[in-house]
Amino acid sequence: MQTQVLLDAGAVSRCRRRVHLENDPAAREFELAAPDPAAEQRISDAAAHRDEIRRRLVAAVPGTWVTVSRELPAGERVSITEQALAEGATYIWGGLLPPGAGHRRGGAELLVRTDGGYLPVLVVRHRITDPGTGAVTTPPTDLDPANAAVDEKRKVRSQPRDQLRLAHVRRMLESLGHATARPLGAVIGLDADVVLWHDLSAQTWPGGRSALQEYDARFADRMAIAQAAATVSPALAEPSRILECRSCPWWPTCEAQLRSIRDVSLVVRGEDAMELRRAGVSTVDKLAALDPADEAPIPWTSGSFADAVALARAWLADLTVVRKVPEVRVPRADVEVDVDMESFGESGAYLWGCLLSGADIGLQHGYRAFVTWDPLPTVDEARSFAEFWAWLSEVRERTAAAGLTFRAYCYNAMAENRWLFGSVERFGGRDGIPPKREIQSFVDSDEWVDLFRGVSDQFLCAHGKGLKVVAPVAGFSWRDPEAGGEASMRWYRAAVGMNGAEPEPGQRTRLLRYNEDDVRATKVLREWMSGPANEIPYMGDL
Repeated sequence: MQTQVLLDAGAVSRCRRRVHLENDPAAREFELAAPDPAAEQRISDAAAHRDEIRRRLVAAVPGTWVTVSRELPAGERVSITEQALAEGATYIWGGLLPPGAGHRRGGAELLVRTDGGYLPVLVVRHRITDPGTGAVTTPPTDLDPANAAVDEKRKVRSQPRDQLRLAHVRRMLESLGHATARPLGAVIGLDADVVLWHDLSAQTWPGGRSALQEYDARFADRMAIAQAAATVSPALAEPSRILECRSCPWWPTCEAQLRSIRDVSLVVRGEDAMELRRAGVSTVDKLAALDPADEAPIPWTSGSFADAVALARAWLADLTVVRKVPEVRVPRADVEVDVDMESFGESGAYLWGCLLSGADIGLQHGYRAFVTWDPLPTVDEARSFAEFWAWLSEVRERTAAAGLTFRAYCYNAMAENRWLFGSVERFGGRDGIPPKREIQSFVDSDEWVDLFRGVSDQFLCAHGKGLKVVAPVAGFSWRDPEAGGEASMRWYRAAVGMNGAEPEPGQRTRLLRYNEDDVRATKVLREWMSGPANEIPYMGDL
């Protein structure tokens, strides 16, 4: 007997090909990527966040609470949820709705009874608002939508998956006859400082659509894909490399298929890859054979078409990096500092690592770390940031006093800039914290150099532009074989003793060594860009 196709809320946000594979009986034999420890840790952190929010709400909000344990088998969770719905419980935590309602399965962290039915409330571990105005909120323990009002201090942060998930649960509640008259849903985020309310019928999506309309269109598309896969009909979604592939467990299967046909998405992603296929340019070879001086065969949206042709040629030649410019240049100075910041998710920046080199200005050359080992978030972060800024300011002042030039380098300034300004905003007024205008002046000056931008402007990178990809081309290697941002998150948890564990000094040493290697990698990279990089192949010669 054919198994009924059931889709969870995530299906409408996932890659269409992944939805096919998840419902293709033959795909059960395919090899999946190994579980990502970082992803597993994020799942664990999210569960801890949900538990804390549940504890706060149960303690603060009067009414009939029914808690459905996630540890129970799915069937038992559904039975408890159905009984609670039938009895009209005011709040149902962890409810799992009966599957099959419109081919849907799933639930919400919280179902709130109001207006003759139930509305869903999600508890997520990401930020849901930004400074601004216009968000509709209630205080953090107020679950009554009648009290919601426009917030003059917050605007809605774009988190489309939250609204689509709310729409999914809304449709399930409708099918069961338990939905409120007005299609509302709410989200409690990482900061848990407000309840953010969404009107799922409001036309706030592109094209004047509502969240429900967007959800319905996506769900119909994914359902058609899943049913075709389940009935072994011709596939409605073929593989194509996109950003999501990096973390998808099905990537080994898709990568093998794409490489076997040398698919054009291996070098050109997104809509451009789809349009190239429609125009007959379906492989890397066909793209590489085009004349980069000609007009693109499709309306081109990502970068330069000539760059895409050169990238295809580099891919065929198995070159990681090729030059886009006849001569590579990078700004240099008499005194130079390489900077790398380590943060822990949204909680803060616990480490600013610096490498001083160049002319003698009376300060010790080499690596220096400004760090707090108090678990984030902590006010001690203000102390470590203030010490970092004081040291950097002294370097700049001594350099200027000596009549020398100065520059500081990082790789992808977006991350460093975020926490430069974020530290000032959160800790303004504390000892050593500079005013925002001082940070702005530095960031806007020629003294702050983003090597990522220099790499992006002057090189084509066939395998990505991350520091871990580009620096080895310049001859650098990390001492730790697991070096990477995701791994450092695990090390940090152990280093500070999160969740009641004893801090591990060895992991602190590991993090400092990793950070030192990152700043040394930027130094090696900029020195390579100042000369030896001009010896690698030039795209015009491919």
